[in-house]
Amino acid sequence: MILGVEGSPRTKGNSEKMLAAILAGARQGGQTCVDVHLRDCRYEPCVGCERCRKDKICTRFQDAMTLIYLRLQKARGLVLVSPVNNYNITAWMKAFIDRLYCFYQFEDTRPRGWSSRLAGQGRKAVIAAIGEQEHPQDLGIALEAMRLPLEALGYEIVAEMPVLGLFDRGAIGGHQDILDRAHEAGGQLAKSL
Repeated sequence: MILGVEGSPRTKGNSEKMLAAILAGARQGGQTCVDVHLRDCRYEPCVGCERCRKDKICTRFQDAMTLIYLRLQKARGLVLVSPVNNYNITAWMKAFIDRLYCFYQFEDTRPRGWSSRLAGQGRKAVIAAIGEQEHPQDLGIALEAMRLPLEALGYEIVAEMPVLGLFDRGAIGGHQDILDRAHEAGGQLAKSL
């Protein structure tokens, strides 16, 4: 199973269409896919209460993340798609990633050693960032903001998709080359699993 998560505030926008293309490629590759649109979810940001160190999952909040955790644990594949806001991922995507903190295990040493309970399970991911500007540096740290936490959690990134020059809602629909690349990335993810 593959879980696809997009962090755009817009419905029927570029991120949603890109996620759909990636998941279509994964489905064609034989994978079952579930999509989550963070704008439709109500969840709190991580507050650093550390209850998850004992409980092994976030128990501070009973919100949309409770269901997403179940899907995430079942899925071996993960797709994250975010528009670029102020050189970074959206606040929705950042809060989602921060709430994955509950999958870390920490030692009591100083500095603390840590590991991920999701590691060593053959988990794979595709990440994509969509920016309005035309220069790669204008994506800022959006791809790194997704890649680094996922790698720390134990995911292998099989494809990264930086997309430039798109802002208007759904404009990606006029760029078949980008949608084809997204479809291929989904197929690559399916094959890697």
